[in-house]
Amino acid sequence: MNSAGHKVGIYARVSTANGHQDPQLQIRELREYADRCGWQIVEEYIDAGVSGSKDSRPALNRLMADAHRRRFDAVLVWKLDRFGRSLRHLVNSLAELEARGIAFVSLRDNLDLGTPSGRLMFQIIGAMAEFERALIQERVRAGLRNARSKGKVLGRPRTTVNIAEISDLRQRGFSWAQITEATGISKGTAQRAIASLPKNPTEPLAVTA
Repeated sequence: MNSAGHKVGIYARVSTANGHQDPQLQIRELREYADRCGWQIVEEYIDAGVSGSKDSRPALNRLMADAHRRRFDAVLVWKLDRFGRSLRHLVNSLAELEARGIAFVSLRDNLDLGTPSGRLMFQIIGAMAEFERALIQERVRAGLRNARSKGKVLGRPRTTVNIAEISDLRQRGFSWAQITEATGISKGTAQRAIASLPKNPTEPLAVTA
C-alpha cells in the first residue's frame, strides 16, 4: 500500500511499563515510515505494560472499534507479535480488517497485505493457524483416549437418586435444603430428578448430578 494521503492508525505494545521497554521506539519508526509514504496518522494506539497473551488490550480494542467505523484506511504496526495475541487472533483480526477494506502493514516483518506477496503471506499465516488448531484438537483427543485406556471415567459422575424418598420428604414438608442434608445430593439434582420423572416413582434411578 503505497498511496499517499492514506489515513492510518498506528499500534504499538510493550509488555512492561517500568522503563525497561519503551513504546516510543516503535512509535518513532512507525511515524517515520508513515511520513515517508505520505500517510496521515489519525491516531496512535499504545498498550504499555500489557502482555501479548492478554485477552483484552484497551488500545487494541479501540483500534478495532475505530476500524469498524472506518476512521482510517490502514493499520500500521511495528511487528506482528506486537499486534496478535495468538496466531488465531492475528488471522481473525487481519481477516476482519480486510473485510472492511482496511490495509495492514507490519514494518519490521516487511509485510503489506495490500500487495500480492502480502496476501500470499496472509494465506500462509491462515494455514498455520488452522494447522495449530488441528494439533490442539488432536492432543485433546489423544489425551481422552489415553484416559479411557487407563479406565478413567470421563464426564460428570452419575448419582443414584431415590426419587420415592425425595417425594416422600417433600410431601412431609421438608425444604430442599433439608432434603439435601438428609440425602447427601444437591438441590439441583433432587429438583431435576422429580421434575423429569412420572409421579410416584418407586425405583431408584441414576440421574446425572
